[in-house]
Amino acid sequence: MSSQRLWLLAGYAAAAVILFCAPLVLSDFRLNLLAKFLAYAIVALGLDLIWGFTGILSLGHGVFFGIGGYAMAMYLKMQASGGKLPDFMDWSGLTAMPWFWKPFENFGFAVTAGLLLPALLALFLGYFTFRNRIRGVYFTILTQALVIITVTLFVGQQAYTGGTNGLTGYGKLFGYSLASPDTKRGLYFITVVVLIAAYALCRFLVKSRFGKVLRAIRDGENRVRFIGYNPALYQMVAFSISAGLAGLAGMLFVLHVGIISPSMMGIVPSIEMVLWVAIGGRGTLFGAALGAILLNSAKSAFSESYPNIWLFFMGALFVVVVVFLPKGSAGLLGPFKRLGRRKTADEGADGVRYPAV
Repeated sequence: MSSQRLWLLAGYAAAAVILFCAPLVLSDFRLNLLAKFLAYAIVALGLDLIWGFTGILSLGHGVFFGIGGYAMAMYLKMQASGGKLPDFMDWSGLTAMPWFWKPFENFGFAVTAGLLLPALLALFLGYFTFRNRIRGVYFTILTQALVIITVTLFVGQQAYTGGTNGLTGYGKLFGYSLASPDTKRGLYFITVVVLIAAYALCRFLVKSRFGKVLRAIRDGENRVRFIGYNPALYQMVAFSISAGLAGLAGMLFVLHVGIISPSMMGIVPSIEMVLWVAIGGRGTLFGAALGAILLNSAKSAFSESYPNIWLFFMGALFVVVVVFLPKGSAGLLGPFKRLGRRKTADEGADGVRYPAV
């Protein structure tokens, strides 16, 4: 095993140990915040897959995140209602349960819907855009239009979606209180495991032949088409996987926060997701996840300590990273990667390591 690979494995192991040991040093409130940030990191991983490795900028991932969140919230709301009509439907004048709500009484269906609905929506959008070679700023505008349409729909259908208030008022999962510290710790560990699994999946994809084609599409789509590949097919698959990861993150977010509303799937949250990847390190996966955690942690810390001017601190942080760290926060790991490559290069053809000169 090369020295560079050993360095990477050591880094991953250290990150995993830190995450699993966090409950030992953090209060229940801080642990719940970190769990929410880890859910955001899953979104960042998916967005980095489509933007950092495929070169497609999406400003609509808030929609996929929100759909996953609503799927889980619908299940929790059905459990809280005890088979009766949810309170907001009663207030809106409905007398019978809508047909599309009934399947969400099943947890398995809710999880499946939270994964598949965002993925299928992304596949549908990608089918009509990538096949027609709509890309660049035009694709970005289409994803923004998707956000506007979806948010307007969810706000307007108050009797079915809760309107601007969204879905809240649920407190138990499988009979366990979501407000219990023990439940929160359990959900935190689940989120850590899901994040690690999502990272492993994305890393496997980008290291495979599929990932090589994605990078080739990013660097020269016409050349990929010329040598016989169908870029649209790869783009659709990557976009669907990315959307599915966002939906998965939305489900975890609802379990930690206890609410989902149309405001959480609007344009501003979608832009923030792009900032996480850009500041963390586009095309690095680890940097994207790290960016989501660090930026949201900084946002929380600044808003608590300086409630009147915290936005100035966030702006200054963005400027510093853009000017001095053009490769994002992951660029700070560059010296360690070069050290690993240098040590690997010092090994001779016979497998014996020779001193560097």
